[in-house]
Amino acid sequence: MGSLSIWHWLIVLVLVALVFGTKKLRTIGGDLGGAVKGFKEGIKEVETATHAERAESPRN
Repeated sequence: MGSLSIWHWLIVLVLVALVFGTKKLRTIGGDLGGAVKGFKEGIKEVETATHAERAESPRN
């Protein structure tokens, strides 16, 4: 009842590939990668804007 071994994960991976097909999994992976990339770009924009606001604001 402990954690799953590498063999359990390989069996699950094979079953998922059989159910969804490799093309569909590739598409989902690409979409997920694009979403992560967009999220990182959004974070960089917010950080840049925050740094610019701090640089412009007068220090007390």
